[in-house]
Amino acid sequence: MELKDVQNLPDHRQIEIDKVGIKGIRYPISVLDRKKGVQHTVAVINMYVDLPHHFKGTHMSRFIEILNEYRHEIHIKKILRILQEMRKRLCAKVAHLEISFPFFLEKLAPVSKAPALMEYGCKIYGSLGEDFRDLILEVRVPVMTVCPCSKEISSRGAHNQRGLVRVKVRFKKFVWIEELIEIIEKCGSSPVYPLLKRPDEKFVTEWAYDHPMFVEDVVREVCKRLLEHPEITWFVIEAENFESIHAHNAYAYIERCKS
Repeated sequence: MELKDVQNLPDHRQIEIDKVGIKGIRYPISVLDRKKGVQHTVAVINMYVDLPHHFKGTHMSRFIEILNEYRHEIHIKKILRILQEMRKRLCAKVAHLEISFPFFLEKLAPVSKAPALMEYGCKIYGSLGEDFRDLILEVRVPVMTVCPCSKEISSRGAHNQRGLVRVKVRFKKFVWIEELIEIIEKCGSSPVYPLLKRPDEKFVTEWAYDHPMFVEDVVREVCKRLLEHPEITWFVIEAENFESIHAHNAYAYIERCKS
């Protein structure tokens, strides 16, 4: 029995749709790991294409078919190939892919060297059209900051808080996720650790106190290092401090294009 293909029916409203597709599908992926080669994780994936004005709908099942075919190769070096397949299979001019996933690194405590896994949020944005391609890597890294003003005006101690630094980059050649994490963690008062023993806690507390940073300092320090990176062509830096003594958060943003 032949089933009617409603998606291919004409639409008479003459309105193109910029993005149509699927959102929020959880899927296992492989991520390149500088130390281990490959890290297996689970991503939340969004896939979209444009839809010409004369089609009523797109074929949603084809997105899942493409994911299934590339299930062992969904990492940053294969994104453009997947986007090309989306354009081809869905007869689209433009394809978009967003992949959000947790990335884990084994991190050693600074004194005791006690190991534990640290999670970092990552996202890949990819777009491909007839005459353009775009690929953006995002990492989200927690840091600790000590307020320089609080340290200066207080006779004992200074308020500190955890902050989150979000960096997005475009690049000429491949950039390791671990490399971006290392850059960012050097720009707060102290890195955040998954496991600390008492000697580690003493070290972190004193180290952070000796390296106070405003949220403005954090984004400027990250900016300085990214401007020096030979492969990065564009970046966005956002830093947000989850303030411990205020009812608001502190925020700073920098965007730069090097090319």
